[in-house]
Amino acid sequence: MLWLKAFHIFFVVSWFAGLFYLPRIFVNHAMAEEQAVRDRLKLMERKLYKFVTPIGALAVITGLWLWFAYDFTGGWLHVKTTLVAGLVVYHFYCGHLLKVFAEDRNTRSHVWFRFFNEVPVLVLLAVLILVEVQPF
Repeated sequence: MLWLKAFHIFFVVSWFAGLFYLPRIFVNHAMAEEQAVRDRLKLMERKLYKFVTPIGALAVITGLWLWFAYDFTGGWLHVKTTLVAGLVVYHFYCGHLLKVFAEDRNTRSHVWFRFFNEVPVLVLLAVLILVEVQPF
């Protein structure tokens, strides 16, 4: 089980790297004025999303495997699972935003994307506290 836990942590860290960076690219894309820059950012967004999507799936799969293997209980786990489900929704919403940018239909400002970029940071903090402290 330690191998599984190690892989889960690896996939979670990798997924979060993508969840931190993709919205940051959106910030730059929302500010870009030159077509060549926008085209480069579209390419970066698409490649990063395609790369981190299977990693996110592996993070969720290994997390569920650990949950059922260890038979964890407690309210903290239900809150954590809800937060992870929210991250999955966030991830797929990033995919939607990627399509919006690809079609040059974005109407949101770079400031909105700066706030949007902070969501996974706050969720990560909450999840870490839940896992390590198990407050309830």
